[in-house]
Amino acid sequence: MQLWRNPSAFDSSRGSLGAWLAVIARNRAIDALRKRRPENDIEDIVISVETDLASEADRARSAQKVRGILGSMPAAQRSALEMAYFEGLTHTEIAAKTGEPLGTIKTRIRAGLTTLRKAFQE
Repeated sequence: MQLWRNPSAFDSSRGSLGAWLAVIARNRAIDALRKRRPENDIEDIVISVETDLASEADRARSAQKVRGILGSMPAAQRSALEMAYFEGLTHTEIAAKTGEPLGTIKTRIRAGLTTLRKAFQE
């Protein structure tokens, strides 16, 4: 219908008619889905999850082990790992934030991850 109402909207220099119609149809379908109301209220949905105490205990032990290893690392190495993991910064962003060379940051993070990997392989 859009092509019928506004035929000048199609520009043959930008692509084929079939591809343009497919994109228009896709966009219309997405718009229709977004306008549709959810069939169920979020409060009506019940999710049954069994608590796995063994895996939660393993997870707690692992977290405690990671904290201990991080505590024994040099401060600069620990700081680089924390910025990468907890703040989600890239190596470049960490280098800019700390004023350290990018290679130094990469080396610190790699060494820290290697230390953590070795501790969990033991």
